[in-house]
Amino acid sequence: MKTAVCSGSFDPITLGHLDIIRRAANCFEKVYVCVSPNAEKRNQMFTPEQKLQLVQMAVVDLPNVEAELWPGLLADYAAERDAVIVRGVRNMTDFDVEDQLASINADIHPGLETMLLPANAEHRHFSSSMIREMIRFHQPLEKYLPAAIVPLVRELVDNQGGIHNGQ
Repeated sequence: MKTAVCSGSFDPITLGHLDIIRRAANCFEKVYVCVSPNAEKRNQMFTPEQKLQLVQMAVVDLPNVEAELWPGLLADYAAERDAVIVRGVRNMTDFDVEDQLASINADIHPGLETMLLPANAEHRHFSSSMIREMIRFHQPLEKYLPAAIVPLVRELVDNQGGIHNGQ
């Protein structure tokens, strides 16, 4: 396969997400970052459009990476692009969930492959949910978010109107 899809709700994109995207970009000719709304996730901080903007800013230095919004099934998105799905896993819980999703996606589109990349050790201990709490309480973000997006994240939060309540 020459094309990969990295997906997520990216609320916001973290250094862990970016690491998986960069590693996929080193392995594939083209990588699509699929920004997907996730109705199951509560307390979302950013709108889909804001998430897309943050992802685009984070991957601007990766010429073979393109970010898009996608409201549908990841399996359909990947199948339309004849792409393999690349997902990061931090622990066994992530692995179990991603393994189940890979099986379901392959049921929906036979032949659709999923590659699971283990998160680098320095990124295993944090998640977007934890970072949203750090944002709310004005904690330093530089160890967790791509440097290019930190000012915009702060601006969106400071403007309060930029925060999406996920409702």
